[in-house]
Amino acid sequence: MTRSSIQQQITIMAKMVKTKRQYVCQECGSTSPKWQGKCTDCGHWNTFAEEQVTQNRNGGQTLTGSTDQVSRITEIDTSNDHRFVTQIGEFDLVLGGGVVQGSVVLIGGDPGIGKSTLMLQVIDRLGSVVGPVLYVSGEESSKQIRIRADRLDAVGENLYLLCETNLEEILHHIEQLKPKVVVLDSIQTIYLPSIESAPGSISQVRECAARVTQLAKTKNVSAFLIGHVTKDGAIAGPRALEHIVDTVLYFEGERHQTYRILRAVKNRFGSTNEIGIFEMQEKGLIEVKNPSELFLAERPAGVSGSVVVCSIEGTRPLLVELQALVTPANYGMPQRVSTGIESRRVALLLAVLEKRSGMHLGTQDVFVNVAGGIHLDEPSVDLGVAAAIVSSLRDVAVNQKDVVIGEVGLGGEIRGVGQIEKRLGEAQKLGFSRCVISNRNMKGLGQIDGMEVIGVNGIYEALEALEVVG
Repeated sequence: MTRSSIQQQITIMAKMVKTKRQYVCQECGSTSPKWQGKCTDCGHWNTFAEEQVTQNRNGGQTLTGSTDQVSRITEIDTSNDHRFVTQIGEFDLVLGGGVVQGSVVLIGGDPGIGKSTLMLQVIDRLGSVVGPVLYVSGEESSKQIRIRADRLDAVGENLYLLCETNLEEILHHIEQLKPKVVVLDSIQTIYLPSIESAPGSISQVRECAARVTQLAKTKNVSAFLIGHVTKDGAIAGPRALEHIVDTVLYFEGERHQTYRILRAVKNRFGSTNEIGIFEMQEKGLIEVKNPSELFLAERPAGVSGSVVVCSIEGTRPLLVELQALVTPANYGMPQRVSTGIESRRVALLLAVLEKRSGMHLGTQDVFVNVAGGIHLDEPSVDLGVAAAIVSSLRDVAVNQKDVVIGEVGLGGEIRGVGQIEKRLGEAQKLGFSRCVISNRNMKGLGQIDGMEVIGVNGIYEALEALEVVG
């Protein structure tokens, strides 16, 4: 090819590309031709930053690497699709049985919660099963990662490290190594040189995630993206980032607690209600195989305001201790504080107790806590919250062998919940001998060996069965 023809081709390509500047909200990805103080889409202030956007004049981008043709759904072969089992049971459970080949998983969590520790353990286990795996770090040096890997005993022969932030260089190394699994830690530190915006900006995060997703789908490489979170707890970057990937996991936990919860909020290959529970120890994250027993291990005996409830998290029944403390208010406005349960749900239950059970709580401070640092949002714990509040108000302890399950309606009625047999089986396995549930759940319920099951219709009837009123 002559020099003139090369110059002509460059001129044609330059004409096809149009560069413009626009302002992009760094919270939600909304764009504007001029700077704005407040984003009209997400409502945040001072989040617009100037970015340069390059696009084709023919109107859009061209997708490459796809060779799929129109075909009948019955003709599509899925026999070669399988999952990589990480040998970490809690992690595999949340993913739906293992890592799907060619999938892209986004993991978010607070700084220092253990995201990098978890992924280093996971990818080391995968390396011993599937072959070469690559851990890409944009925040730490190779020496730092090796020191942590020695502490975690994650120094497998198939684990490769790369400290790089240029996505073009990362893709080049992936082409050479051909790993089965890739971890990018973190997606906010990776950048494309062709985009002028700084790493972590909306444009960089979106384009880098799109390039990694295209690589995963065309090369059948499983990719994990570690993401930072905002002060509100959501993954930093545009919401479109969560739509690009196949699975979104949140790693939760309190800094002063040793327990960590891995929760799926999106999963194209499994349930979105599963949780995995880990304990942070000196050797890294250790999976908790029996979380119910763990959460009840430090329950005090004979103390008022303590009630055990059973919540279903995904496919797993989980027994948790609810604690309530009710004391006379020293100020004009009573306090309503809840940890692990939505405060508006607690306020609703307090109103039901006032109206339907005659409990005078208007001059009382009410504090509700879920022991173990777990968050419960299932309605089946309503009756347990109400029982714990009344137990503390009357200073009458609930029997240590009682479990409370039921949803409370605004009329004071106790509504049935799903999977009652599974809940009762878990309670019976841990030695509980009596359970208070809705009468609706009693229909068709078989005999539970060693457990007395009491069906109730209203909230006051339930409180009488628990012997906290009378």
